[in-house]
Amino acid sequence: MTEFVITPPDAPSVAVAGSQVRFPVRRIFCVGRNYAAHAREMGKDPDREPPFFFTKPADAVVDDNATIAYPPETKNFHYEAELVVAIGKGGINISEADALDHVWGYAIGNDLTRRDLQAAAKEMGRPWDWGKAFDNSAVCGPVHPVENVGHLQEGMIRLSVNGEVKQDADLNEMIWSIPEQIAILSRTMAVKPGDLIYSGTPAGVGALEVDDVCLIEIVGLGGVTTTIGERG
Repeated sequence: MTEFVITPPDAPSVAVAGSQVRFPVRRIFCVGRNYAAHAREMGKDPDREPPFFFTKPADAVVDDNATIAYPPETKNFHYEAELVVAIGKGGINISEADALDHVWGYAIGNDLTRRDLQAAAKEMGRPWDWGKAFDNSAVCGPVHPVENVGHLQEGMIRLSVNGEVKQDADLNEMIWSIPEQIAILSRTMAVKPGDLIYSGTPAGVGALEVDDVCLIEIVGLGGVTTTIGERG
């Protein structure tokens, strides 16, 4: 039995739909600007340039129906509705044809962002960590096993704040499909069980304020709600 000099942290995990067991989270990968309309609203060309990834710490995950504090050091705190892919089987150099065999299930995610800090990092050519990889920045609803929901390739992805729709798109509007994302990621590093891939957000990103209630709905997965608490 391994002994540690301090008590190891609990393993991060997210809920599994219809079950008491949980899905362990190893790493969180996020795909940037993967919907053409969102790329345009961020001032970028939506052509199919190679996708890029950024990461969040595994313990940034937040369950459905949580209240999270408005994060520090920001005055422009944004929502981003995303389909989350939960990896159940690892591999390297995975082909697009085989990529979906590595998916355990799908969930609804919210890639919370300190947009002002992200913009400042971009301006100075620095990493995005302070804008993207902060505490409680990766909302993730229950993971729905593939055998129950199939592979989600089209249909509604919608986000509302206090009942007002802010993002409303179709999953088939992704620039890079889920199989392509998995294949490309696996050429750079080994994809392993427990990895989550946040697959990009549609147009309509915007700010959240204290007391806002954010609801994300994705076809076949139901909805995930997050309430924004007082400033941390």
